Order: sequence, then C-alpha cells, then structure tokens
Amino acid sequence: MHRLNWRIGLLARCSLASVLLLSVAGCASRPTNVLLPVADTSPTSSKVEMLVATTRARSANPAEMYTGERGLAPSFADVTVSIPPDSVRKVGEVAWPKKLPSNPATDFAVLKAQELSVEGAKAWLNASVKKSPDHSVLVFIHGFNNRFEDSLYRFAQIAKDTGTDSAPILVTWPSRGSTLAYGYDRESTNYTRNGVENLFQYLARDPEIKEVSILAHSMGNWLALESLRQMAIRNGGLPAKFKNVMLAAPDVDVDVFRTQIADMGKQHPQFTLFVSQDDRALKVSRRVWGNIPRLGSIDPEQAPFKEELADNNVTVIDLTKIKSGDSLNHGKFASSPQIVRLIGARMANGQTLTDNRIGLGDTIVQATTGAAAAAGSAAGLVISAPVAVVDQNTRENYGNEVEALAGSNSSKSKTAAKAGCGTGTAKMANCKK
Repeated sequence: MHRLNWRIGLLARCSLASVLLLSVAGCASRPTNVLLPVADTSPTSSKVEMLVATTRARSANPAEMYTGERGLAPSFADVTVSIPPDSVRKVGEVAWPKKLPSNPATDFAVLKAQELSVEGAKAWLNASVKKSPDHSVLVFIHGFNNRFEDSLYRFAQIAKDTGTDSAPILVTWPSRGSTLAYGYDRESTNYTRNGVENLFQYLARDPEIKEVSILAHSMGNWLALESLRQMAIRNGGLPAKFKNVMLAAPDVDVDVFRTQIADMGKQHPQFTLFVSQDDRALKVSRRVWGNIPRLGSIDPEQAPFKEELADNNVTVIDLTKIKSGDSLNHGKFASSPQIVRLIGARMANGQTLTDNRIGLGDTIVQATTGAAAAAGSAAGLVISAPVAVVDQNTRENYGNEVEALAGSNSSKSKTAAKAGCGTGTAKMANCKK
C-alpha cells in the first residue's frame, strides 16, 4: 500500500508539467476565507449583484461558502460584491484584502451571500433580466485552479470593468485550487456538464431573456463547449438568442473542437477565439494530451485551421505578437488596452480571468518545469521539500501533496522528490523513478 501511494504521488508530480496553466501574477500571500459578509460602509464603492450557479459542495464555513469538492446537486446563491472606487483600484485588478474583515473602501468585499432554492434562483433571474435594457445575461465560466472566492471576485470585477448591463451569472465548478489537481478539475468539468446544460436550457426557454453571452477561460471552455454541444444534440440545434461565445485561451483539443462545433449545427453562436502561439501552458498541455494542438495556441493562418475557422464563421484574435507580463503567456489577452476594449465590446473585458496564489515553492516548480518543457520533456522537475514546507502559498496550493513530498516529520525536510517522465507524446503512465 505504501508503495502504491508513492507511485500515485509520483504520477501526480509528473502531471504537474501539464497543468501549470496560470501566469505568475505575484508572490504575496493574501487572506483566505474572505467571504463573510460585512456592512456596506463605503457609499462610493460599486455593487455587483450576481447569481451563482454551482456544482461545488457547500462549506460549513460561511467565510468560504463553497469548497472545491463536488456537491450532490447544483445549488444557487445571490451574492453582492462591493468593489472599491477606481481611485483605489486599477481597472482589471481584484483588490484582495490584506487583512480581515474586508474594508469596502479599499477591498473587494461581500455584502450579501444568500443561498437560493431553484425557484428563488428563477425569481432572481427574472427580476434582474427585467432591469437589463436588452434583457440579456452574461454567463462566466472560470478555468483551472480556481477556488470559489477566486471565481466570485474575478467575475465581479469583469462585470464592473466591462460596464455590462446584462444580468451576471457565475457558473463555478468544483476546482480544488491546486496545480496538482488538474485531473480532478478536468473531471469536475465533465461532472458539471449536465448542470450547465440545464441552465442553458432554462435560459433558452425563458421568454424574458432575449440574449445570452458566454465568456469562458482555459479549461472552462471545455465545459462551455460540451454543454452547448449536448444542448444542440438534444434540441436539434441552438436557439438564436445565444449570440456570443468568447473562448479565451481554450485548453481544448482542436480535433475535438471540430466535432463539437459540427454537432452544434449550422446555427450556432458567434464564436470569438483568442489564441497565442507562444502560450507556454498550452504547449505543455499539448505534449501531455497526445501532441494534438490545443485550440488556444494554433496558428490561425495555417491550413487546415484558416479554412475551417472561416467556414464556421469563427472570429479569431491572434495575440501572438502582444507582449505580456504573464510569464506563461496564457492570459496575455488581458494585458493590452486595445484587447481590453475589443473584449469589452463583446460583453466582457480583458483581465486575467484566473487568480494566482503562487508562492516561492510554486515559482521554483514552474521554473523547473519551464526548463524541462523547453528541452522537449513533458515533465522532469525537482521539488525542494523544505521550500514547500515553509512557503504558505505552496502549502495552500499543494495541500496533502506537500505532506507526501516532505513527510510529516520535519527531520525528513532534506528529502527531495524527483519525477522523470518521457518526452514528447509519452503517456504519464511512463513516468518512472
């Protein structure tokens, strides 16, 4: 059993090279459990009220609200987020509190968090859509490695900075918020497909809703596309009110996307695809997934992509030449003012759509993995256990995996965990000691 656990841990470490899909946005630690509602003490702050639809399990801790585990059934909540004035916060940023409780004058803060029944969610949506000038909704689906608080605050920021009048709906699926949980996160998107399709079906049937836009990032694109595909197959097509689907850096197999869009039929939404050929995260993902190109990193001017995208009326925004502070180039569409305005015109704005809690240990792991990827290896990294032990952010990201690497006895802190995998298209099962 011990040897089996060791092999499982080794396999998880090998898989890390395929799942570092976030750029390093900063190494500073920040408080967790930030969602306990506070009083509205800042009249100049903006308020974003959104409907949360999730397959996450409810947390017993009200300051966390939802965990990264899977709930038995979808649940809903009415959440209001306070956003500090623009004089305090830069557009495109989430102002995380430096200490608790959150201060609405300087921080993002929750003012209301009320769980809703299915009927309560329908009533919320009906009332909110009537306030929208065009009776529209905007659905946001986050990507890999997001805790609930990450997705909640990021979407609040999107809604505020975009200036959208659409009723905002956050779809948040069970992500453990760890770079070592890529497999779990991916299966969680599959676990959530039926729930998202049911939401889309309701939006399609509601006569008050005249227009639906969808924004998805990274792994969230798989969930969005699969749910739309299921809906199209079940209904014989997609409703005309599903106008825009924005695919930001999609971690989706291009061959699979080809079948997904074909299954949707001739009448499908206007797809806008944001690609970057130097997206390092998607390059690593490509190696792990059988050396098939990922949709978010294709060259849209090359055959067969150019012809196929044109045939399916997919608008492509190529960000390859855009410079970015994102070390992995996975969220560079968010850093250019021109791209921000372009995305804003399509119902969303350009910011990093995922949150990082990358610490020193994670940075070392990313640097090592990046070197391995540059050498053509799908993995081949060394994690220093003492760094993982002392670094808070790494402990948060790696959770139980840190214990497996470092051991519960501090006397073992000099132990280093090594993982070696095959190159190119080698399966992760080929990882060996």
